[in-house]
Amino acid sequence: MNSAQATATETYPRLRRFAADIGITCIFNTAIALAITYLMRVNTSFYVSFVVSMCIGLLMVSIVDGGRLLMWGTGRPPRLPFFLLFLMALPLSQFCGNTVASWILGIPRESISAVRSNNMVSFMTLFLLTCIAITWFFWSRGKMEYLKAQAEAEKARAAAIEKQAIQAQLQMLQAQIEPHMLFNTLANLQGLIAVDAQRAQHMLDQLIQYLRATLTSSRSEKTTLAHEFSLMDAYLSLMQVRMGARLSYRLSLPDELSAQEVPPMLMQPLVENAIKHGVEPKLGGGHIEVSATREGQTGMLCLRIADNGLGLDAKPAGVHSTHVGLANIRDRLRALYGERASFELLPNEPEGAVARLRIPS
Repeated sequence: MNSAQATATETYPRLRRFAADIGITCIFNTAIALAITYLMRVNTSFYVSFVVSMCIGLLMVSIVDGGRLLMWGTGRPPRLPFFLLFLMALPLSQFCGNTVASWILGIPRESISAVRSNNMVSFMTLFLLTCIAITWFFWSRGKMEYLKAQAEAEKARAAAIEKQAIQAQLQMLQAQIEPHMLFNTLANLQGLIAVDAQRAQHMLDQLIQYLRATLTSSRSEKTTLAHEFSLMDAYLSLMQVRMGARLSYRLSLPDELSAQEVPPMLMQPLVENAIKHGVEPKLGGGHIEVSATREGQTGMLCLRIADNGLGLDAKPAGVHSTHVGLANIRDRLRALYGERASFELLPNEPEGAVARLRIPS
């Protein structure tokens, strides 16, 4: 922001505030003129009382409120300097207001002063009560605005703290996914070394390439669907080295969704879950299909991981799950999108399971 923009941003709120205070003062001035004319019953018309009241009141608010906004802005002014400004404005606004009013009305200034002299006690009482009322009004409003500003600042601080807490939670949940996948792969690699060293070496090479590709993206807050699908392709290729012909897969990503931003490592745990609990325990293996679409009516992004494995009800022997990946997905979606996102794990037809994510795009 340049200096001209900063000056305009700072000046306009003061001008709006000053215009509002002028409007409020006009209401007070009208009430004072009515009181002088019809309650005090002085020997003068409402028009004369109105002009005199307006001249004095507007000069008073111009000096006090204008000076306050000029020197201290819309914030809360210091009490002693503001009180001194108020005391200086009282006689100045009286003298100058009467002078301007006499010029507007075309009557001698002494005539206006004579009316006040004949009703000195009433005028002083009314003037004192008016000053107290106006001062109380503006001071109370200023105090309320100060308290409101304090509440907004506290709300902003609380929101910043909450955002930091959510970000820390997301980083913790995301960090748990990587060792979860890595430990499973290393365990598979350990078993493969004993039976096929050459395939184990090839699998290790694939693992190194996969980890090198995911090192940067897994630490980022956002990634693209194109990058996420390329990582899943690398992961499934890695698993295909171990499972051979027992695993086949297909990735379907429309070109218009390639640049769509999504949280990193969001789909990989679901692909891993489909292999571990659906395809791998099945005697003949199976097929995994990953797709991304955008819903026409809602505009939501729908991510789908389907397999034709054993399904949700099967409990193959020797396969134990801590459900770390699924729990992390639910927690991350809740932290990122609240109730706007959803995650479902459903049976596939005719066999297998489907994991479906719906997130705002």
